[in-house]
Amino acid sequence: MIKEKKDSDPLDTNTNSDSGYSLILFNDDINDFEFVIESLVEICKLVPQQAHQCALIAHYKGKCEIKKGLLDDLKIMCKGLLDKKLIAEVQSKG
Repeated sequence: MIKEKKDSDPLDTNTNSDSGYSLILFNDDINDFEFVIESLVEICKLVPQQAHQCALIAHYKGKCEIKKGLLDDLKIMCKGLLDKKLIAEVQSKG
């Protein structure tokens, strides 16, 4: 019997979805959409369409989960976003 492989979540930074950490981007009134999108593409390695959706979600809902994954990986991305003066944090799902 052949099992069909399910597509993995593009927001996962690894194959272990039980890692328990998320990188969250918060809305701000300082940075424009283009800067946020470019930052997400550069630092979080999102495709432009994903980055655009994340920017819109953060704008309208106040925050957006950018990636799920290992704490060390997400801390590096979070620091990169913070260095660009975006508001982000790593949260535990526990």
